[in-house]
Amino acid sequence: MAGGETQQTIEAVFRIERARLIAGLARMVRDMDRAEELAQDALVIALSEWPGTGVPANPGAWLMTAAKRRAIDAIRRDKMRARKHEEIARELDGEADDAGVIAAMDDDPGDELLGLIFTACHPILSADARAALTLRVIGGLTTDEIARAFLSNETAIAQRIVRAKKTIGKAGLAFEVPRGAERAARLSSVLEVVYLIFNEGYAATAGEDLVRPGLCREAQRLGRMLAVLMPEDPEVSGLLALMEIQASRLPARTGPDGALVPLTEQNRARWDPLLIRRGLDALARAETLGGADGPYALQAALAACHARARTAADTDWPRIAALYDRLRMVMPSPVVDLNRAVAHSMAFGPEAGLRLVDEIADAAALRNYAPLPAAKGDFLFRAGRLAEARSEFEAAARLTRNTREADFLLARADACDGAVARVE
Repeated sequence: MAGGETQQTIEAVFRIERARLIAGLARMVRDMDRAEELAQDALVIALSEWPGTGVPANPGAWLMTAAKRRAIDAIRRDKMRARKHEEIARELDGEADDAGVIAAMDDDPGDELLGLIFTACHPILSADARAALTLRVIGGLTTDEIARAFLSNETAIAQRIVRAKKTIGKAGLAFEVPRGAERAARLSSVLEVVYLIFNEGYAATAGEDLVRPGLCREAQRLGRMLAVLMPEDPEVSGLLALMEIQASRLPARTGPDGALVPLTEQNRARWDPLLIRRGLDALARAETLGGADGPYALQAALAACHARARTAADTDWPRIAALYDRLRMVMPSPVVDLNRAVAHSMAFGPEAGLRLVDEIADAAALRNYAPLPAAKGDFLFRAGRLAEARSEFEAAARLTRNTREADFLLARADACDGAVARVE
């Protein structure tokens, strides 16, 4: 294999193995920064040795062995380290001479990786910090890539990640998967972070771009990883189903100029059939596991209604409205209530939507929330109350921080004038 090809292979292997390497090393040295450094050291060693020796049969285990041996050397050089580190060094030193070292170092990779994910998504961190740390440590994104994804600056993201690592270090977390009730409680934080990352890619909250597919792909990768590591958890399958089905629409969500294309007007031939099939399979698995009424599974079932409709006119809006009725029981929130109002307006007419939206108009969580006046504007437009609709669309355009979404809302406001002219 040519030198350039070998380097590409090494870099590809490292991208695949990086999260698992850091997981195993963090569990050993109890320091996320040091684990990242050791993983990088292993990459440097591979870049030096593999072009001459060839890529080993088990490259992941080779990298882990190299990283752990580097950890032993560092511990030996620093005789003033804490007793805990000395014990780790002695324990690892015994492993280093064992003929079965590679196999031993490859034990329980799922538990180690899950432990890292649960640590990066620990509730002691803010949601933003959890998302940034997860993308950095599990996803392998650079601070610059994370900053661009969330429209922040690199310094701010770097500081957020550093603070998150320090918080984890001070808390003395063990980089292990929690058990029992604690695991169930912490899993919701993990799923929340993954879906937060996906949503920021699917509907960017600010900036020039309506979607950021790279973030969606990263969240899907994390979801697939969790589904492999936790195959018996219905909500993990439910979240994966939701992301796969929603991601199938990404090619049709924007026009050639980047403008928003609403769901009812999308070219469904551009929806990705493979992602739809994967999503429906994951949804079926969640339901088989008894999770049909889980919040992510219910949202996936909502997305599946659209995926199964050959045209917008074929959409089963009464079923969608009924699913939202169930969803608000297990995941009560003003945003769910707003989406429920949209579903009821499509199933039973705009006046039904207006009645429901009036019930939640004063909710604090919806104050300055652009989708509220946008939805009300749509209901009013379909009810023929065009002047009122225009006012709502303009209000929504002022509230959104996304340029593409604002353009779409202003176009809808202008359409009210056109509709008035036709009526007159």
